[in-house]
Formats: sequence, structure tokens, C-alpha cells
Amino acid sequence: MARKKKQPVNNVLVTAYAAEGKSIATLEDGKVLFVENAIPGDVVNVRITKQKKSWAEGKILDVVTPSADRITPFCEHFGICGGCKWQMLPYEKQIQYKQQQVLDQLTRIGHVQLPEMTPISSSPLQQYYRNKLEFTFCTHRYRTNEELKAAGDEILPIEPALGFHAPGLFDKVVDIHRCYLQAEPTNLLLTTLREYAIKHNLPYYDYRTHTGWLRNIVLRVARTGEILINLVLQHEDKKKRIALLDHILATIPGITTLHYTINPKVNDSIHDLEVHCYYGKGYIEETLEDFRFKISPKSFFQTNTYQGENLYRITRDFAGLTGNETLYDLYCGTGSIGIFCSKGAKKVIGIEVIEDAIADAKENAAMNGLDHCLFYAGDATAICTDEFFETHGRPDVIITDPPRAGMHEKLVQQLLKIRAPKVVYVSCNPATQARDLQLLDEAYAVTRVQPVDMFPHTHHIENVVLLELKA
Repeated sequence: MARKKKQPVNNVLVTAYAAEGKSIATLEDGKVLFVENAIPGDVVNVRITKQKKSWAEGKILDVVTPSADRITPFCEHFGICGGCKWQMLPYEKQIQYKQQQVLDQLTRIGHVQLPEMTPISSSPLQQYYRNKLEFTFCTHRYRTNEELKAAGDEILPIEPALGFHAPGLFDKVVDIHRCYLQAEPTNLLLTTLREYAIKHNLPYYDYRTHTGWLRNIVLRVARTGEILINLVLQHEDKKKRIALLDHILATIPGITTLHYTINPKVNDSIHDLEVHCYYGKGYIEETLEDFRFKISPKSFFQTNTYQGENLYRITRDFAGLTGNETLYDLYCGTGSIGIFCSKGAKKVIGIEVIEDAIADAKENAAMNGLDHCLFYAGDATAICTDEFFETHGRPDVIITDPPRAGMHEKLVQQLLKIRAPKVVYVSCNPATQARDLQLLDEAYAVTRVQPVDMFPHTHHIENVVLLELKA
């Protein structure tokens, strides 16, 4: 039996911004409606996708009357590609809504007393701000609804694509011809690879059958001028691989390191695979202020270098270091925050569960001549014991920068036991940060709050909070 098609809800006025790229409207029965990709002031026709007792979710079918704030998106792939979903919104409005989101989530979820929030730190670059991008080769190009409607009953041929996965689809990719996220040679590289693959009949990867040869291309562009490329292939074909890598070197100017990786797995992760250096020293170097950092193919580094520098300056300012403090950097990754703050600390102790990241952190400390920065691999809840503190000193300041899921509750409880005078909490997800702040409220007061926009034209927002031990 065919499922009954839901009737659209027409002429809905969007009145406010909620969070995570969703705005708010009110249905006739008083129920709150969350709408994706709408902005306050829009009048829209909506298809309801989820119904709950007191709220619903919907997707826009048509914008009947656009908000006065709507502008023309700058990218031809807007609305199809999964990135840069806020291009229809002026940047000053984006950061206004992001600041509002942080305040709402800290208040609604955290339920903690807050100081006056410092105005959001906006990104100095709104285009070409990313230092790392990964593009995917795929046998199935994503086709728009307009293309499908125009084709009618005609069976469209399968076409390959090089770009980003279409939102919510593992087996289709949006063919990207010009991307505004990363500076050249990114778009030149896409054009070069696409033309070479067609000319030499190189098969793209099929995510349904797990066949094909070309899988991914990863590009890192540092402001030092160094460029790293990693070509990911499904299997080894030495003759074809060498020919393609040589063509990339001959065509793309400025490459300082070229890698390739053979990935026969079903998933795209390469963290457990060997990366082969074909050309160059095997890594690039990036700077934050006068510190230098080694970036290898698997290294984590803030993807917006200029704004990452601002994020770390805010973190350092919140830490209030005088030169006498023992600083603990939890979730330290490759050591970038601890190293950035090192001039003001007597000692820096970095802790990270990923061993490869700790190896990079040690190299970065050595590269910058910092013998008072020590890094340890393991779970912070297991490492931070009384015995460890007897050897290395109890923390005067703790910086924690967890992933989107926030801190594990065991670590929150550990922080409550340690009772360091200051905790600086750097978060890429204010919702989980707010949850953790509610737990820490037992011993800590929030004394400073500073949102930071790392990713213009997206709904993502970072936030830095200073917690000080209550009297």
C-alpha cells in the first residue's frame, strides 16, 4: 500500500533563528516548527518531516517571499553541495545568529550564571579560509531535482564526479568545478585531475560495488607557501600511479610534498594506512605567531589558520599566565595550544589519547626549542593521578579542547577533584560545552565567554569559556 503523501504547509512566516542552521516558525495550532535553510523574515512553503507533541521539523519546498536579509549566494554549487549553507545570509547576520546560539545554549542547557558575553570574534577571511580540503572521486554524479524532472521518463547515463559527497548520500558526489573554501591551486588541481582521468580513462571509485581506482585527493595549503597533496587510490597500479603523480607535479605549481596512499578498505579513513612520500620532505610547516608546526598527512591542525591564531590568543588571554604556572593541556592533539601558550608558562603538560598526535606534539616542541613542554599519550582520567602530580606538579591552569561530543563525564569529575584555580574550556560545540559547564558549576564559576567564528557560511561555532574556582 502506497504511503500517503503529506500535504505541504504553505505561507509559513519564519520568525527567529534557533541553532545548528535551523530557524523557527509557528504553525496554526501553536506548535513550534524548526525549518532548515530558512532565515528570519522568510515566508516559505514547508514539507513536514517530523512530528512531535509540541514541535515539528520541516524542509523548505519554496521561498514564497524572501527575507529582506537574503542575498544572492556567490557559489554555483550552493543548495546542492553540503558546505557553505549560509551563503544566502550576510556575514554580519551570520555572526549575530552564532553569538545568539552560544548564549541560548549556555543559558538553556547549562543553567549557569554567565558574565556579559564578549562580542564574537569574526573570521578575517570569509572565503578561501581553509588550509585543508578533501575531495572524493565517485562513479555516480549527484543529479539535482531539476535535472531529474527535465529528464522525465528518460534513463539518464551514469556520470563520474570529483567533489564533495551529496548531503546524506554515501554513494553520490556533487561535481565541484570551483570551490571558494581554499585558495589556489585547489581549483586548478580539480580541473587537472578531471581532465587527466577522462583522457586516460582512469576509473573513479564506486561506493556501491567498492571497485574503481581513484578514491580521494587531500590538499593542504599553508600560509608559509608550502603545499601538501595526498592522492588516495583503491589499489596499486605502479605504472598508472607514477604517470599520474608526475603529471600532478608537472602541472600544479608550488607543490612541496606529494604523497600517495593505497586504501583497499570499504571506508575512506586512512589513519591506519601507510602514507607513501613520492616527492618532497614528507610534511609541510605552518606558523602561528612565531611558532612553527610540522603538518604531516595525518596530522590535525586548525583548518582556518588565521582564525585559529585568534582562537589561541583568546585562550592564552583567558589563561592569564604570568610565567609561574604549570599548564595542563587536555585533548592536546599535536600540541598546538600548549605550545602557543608556552612562553607564559613555567611548564606545559599535554595529554592526548592518540599516540601519533603525541609524537607530532613532541616534534613540534623540539622544532620550537621548548624543553619545558612535555607530552603524554593516554586517557587524562588515568594519567592525572596524585603520583603524576607529585612528579610534574599540580595544574595551576587547565586548558581543555575536547571533540564535538564534549568531555567524558569521568574527566569532568576528575577536574572537580583536581580543583585547578582556572580552567579554560575551548569547544567546537556549545551545546555539549553547556552540558559540561552545568556539571562543573559545583566548583567553578563562569567568568568569561568568547565565541569565535572559525567557519564562515556554516552554522558551526567555537566558544571559549574561562572557569574560576569558587571561593
